[in-house]
Amino acid sequence: MLAERDEYLSRGVHIGMRTKSKDMGDFVFHVKKSKLAVIDVEKTDQRLEIAAKFLANYEPEEIVAVSRKENGIKPILKMQESCGIKALPGRFLPGMFTNPNSKEYTEPKIIIITDPSEDKQAVKEALAAKLPIIAICDTGNFTDNIDFIIPANNKGKKSLGLMYYLLTKNYMINKGLIKKETDFNYSIEDFTTE
Repeated sequence: MLAERDEYLSRGVHIGMRTKSKDMGDFVFHVKKSKLAVIDVEKTDQRLEIAAKFLANYEPEEIVAVSRKENGIKPILKMQESCGIKALPGRFLPGMFTNPNSKEYTEPKIIIITDPSEDKQAVKEALAAKLPIIAICDTGNFTDNIDFIIPANNKGKKSLGLMYYLLTKNYMINKGLIKKETDFNYSIEDFTTE
């Protein structure tokens, strides 16, 4: 595993929502009496590993990470700092992927979405530009337009910090930007919003 099971649990990666979309059913371990869905962290780990390997097919400047959600802003900015991808924090302006006349226009080859519900404008533009979309999806997310799902709590700051930390570190290893885990000079806390 990319992280110990206890690490996933202590950071709340498994904590889903009371709502559970049909799309996310395969990633739910069980539903508590309180109706809170619990995410299967083994599937989270497997899909993080697959996503990191897939992203390694792209140069850092070809990857864009998006987060309108406050708890996702620091992690995507730290991903940008550590490996050179482009981060688009905050409000996603229409035309960023589709209007070459916009001063914010950028041409990625793949995007990472923190929450498909919050980042729906980025998803819409990525679809129009025919870009592959990797998204961190909670149990209540609808995933019709997502190419690859990483099931995880995409609300919590500790959970998002861990997700982006692992994704970044393993992308860099798979891409050959670093040789081994100990060459990664960042901690999980560096990716976690205070």
